[in-house]
Amino acid sequence: MPFLSAKTFSGPRSSGTRAVRPVVSASASPEFTAALIFDCDGVIVETEELHRLAYNASFEHFGLTTNGEPVVWSVEYYDILQNTVGGGKPKMRWHFTETAKCWPTTRDGFTPVSEDEQTKLIDDLQDIKTEFYKKIVEEVAEARPGVIELMDEALNTPGLAVAICSAATKAGFEKVVNAIVGPERLARFDLVLAGDDVTRKKPDPLIYNLASERLGVAPSECVVIEDSIVGLRAAVGAEMNCIITCTPSTADQEFLEEGASAVLPVLKRPGMYGVTLDFIFTDKNEEGVLKPDITLPRRALMYV
Repeated sequence: MPFLSAKTFSGPRSSGTRAVRPVVSASASPEFTAALIFDCDGVIVETEELHRLAYNASFEHFGLTTNGEPVVWSVEYYDILQNTVGGGKPKMRWHFTETAKCWPTTRDGFTPVSEDEQTKLIDDLQDIKTEFYKKIVEEVAEARPGVIELMDEALNTPGLAVAICSAATKAGFEKVVNAIVGPERLARFDLVLAGDDVTRKKPDPLIYNLASERLGVAPSECVVIEDSIVGLRAAVGAEMNCIITCTPSTADQEFLEEGASAVLPVLKRPGMYGVTLDFIFTDKNEEGVLKPDITLPRRALMYV
């Protein structure tokens, strides 16, 4: 059974199509009655392993070692990182300060000591990591099942704001969305925010608070699609509804206990009916304005 239901949206664009908009909206539209917001990594495309490979390539490029051993992030360890810390630079800082408990030494024998030196090393690592990541994305990245179809339905629904909010840095994020979502479709989104656009990363709710403000949609009328505990905590912290479409590395997380409205293994299985707006919104008032249905029990929807 669907966990949410819908009829029609009311809003400013009766034609069902959207004018081309800048990647980041300059001002809010007060005409939107609800919003559907997508995370990127893990929601639009399963990128966890791609990021891990790119980080390790960056560490190898600089010849990083801690305690005489090369810095390498295993699959198991990266699962912990991505479900603990949002954003690439915070992940590296957390690793060096909390896991390794020492800063690495480069191939040239340099070990950062001051805060400025440590920040510069992380910035340099992230820059090179992004270049490796772009190459990997071009070679192997593909959209998760059902996500593009849901985007297209949302983009053709008058009155519904559609956005992407990612913790990833803009350079790597833009490579993914341009390759997977496509420039023409992306230009129709009402708002796109990357990690560079905020001063605090997920699980801090800042990016979703900013999205609500810029779209002119109250948090209670927003539905976020996330894949991780870090993203869920950001959405819930912003008082938004959140649907989890989990990945193999996040499937065992306690999403419902932390406030998820529903948990899905995937938005669509081959040959099966996928998640549509009918699952997410319901007609809530006499004017026919659609709003997220937040009255149903928080439960896993195992529709496959």
